[in-house]
Amino acid sequence: MTSDGLAVQTEAAAAPKGRRSRRAVDVPALVAGARKGDARSVARLISLVEDASPALREVAAALAPYTGSAQVIGLTGSPGVGKSTSTTALVRALRQAGKRVGVLAVDPSSPFSGGALLGDRVRMQDHAGDGGVFIRSMASRGHLGGLSWATPQALRVLDAAGCDVVLIETVGVGQSELEIASLADTTLVLVAPGMGDGIQAAKAGILEVADVFVVNKADRDGADQTVRDLRYMLSLGGRHSEAGHWRPPICRTVAARDTDNGVEEVLAEIEDHRQWLEASGEGRRRRSERAAREIEAIALATLRGRMGDVRGSAALGALADEVVSGGTDPYRAADELLGRL
Repeated sequence: MTSDGLAVQTEAAAAPKGRRSRRAVDVPALVAGARKGDARSVARLISLVEDASPALREVAAALAPYTGSAQVIGLTGSPGVGKSTSTTALVRALRQAGKRVGVLAVDPSSPFSGGALLGDRVRMQDHAGDGGVFIRSMASRGHLGGLSWATPQALRVLDAAGCDVVLIETVGVGQSELEIASLADTTLVLVAPGMGDGIQAAKAGILEVADVFVVNKADRDGADQTVRDLRYMLSLGGRHSEAGHWRPPICRTVAARDTDNGVEEVLAEIEDHRQWLEASGEGRRRRSERAAREIEAIALATLRGRMGDVRGSAALGALADEVVSGGTDPYRAADELLGRL
């Protein structure tokens, strides 16, 4: 690992809250280290995010001046379509182009430890010795939407650490777990031959969030039919058919250890989409919406914490008694409780 590069993180990821040692946190030193590409500093900052450390507000304030430059690419799709393999192929191509790359691979949580199962990192060992790549597996911990609750702040850490591109790979998602679309600048939806018929694709809301469709495993039988199904779905209308809106291209890939056929075409479409985002102003709108969602999530989490403080309190009990006796209604009682907060 070079002194100014990033490296694949080798610590266990996403240990349950409270399991890590409570050593003192020198936030300015960690941020300075991350800015220099020190992998341990980056890993430690992401760990603070995942643990909801008391130092998290200080971390966010220290990172803020250095964020906003990274291009964020999301990869989503059903389990088995080749997201991890495609992510590895994209990292390889981006590194050949001289880009510094961060990867946030959201894994399912272990039902025993609560940590990530680390399956994605096992598949990405090709980049283990590359100082220009940082890979972090993050546990979903039951969070819906295909991401971890800590993903937005972890993204800020990699952005501030100098990553030109951050790839976010979701847990294998279904038809409604579409949170990645609100976080990424460009969302790749991966499909594969034999993973469902046209009717299934039509009702899957996941198609609506795609900026680029990637038909992976395109050397298999049924790839042509999958492409035709996608083209037919796009012809039915929806937001992609609106005037001036981006129309998602359909790329074919064969992402494997010994071949990356079609990956350069995917990168070309991603670049075209980036230019469209800048020219249309959509990129600015998406990033503003992303920040608004992040602010809202933090505010709601803070409110839930304060609600926990009053749960079981005399004030809440008195309001509950008034509702039971008919002296007030639940909405008015809730307004009064919020006023006290």
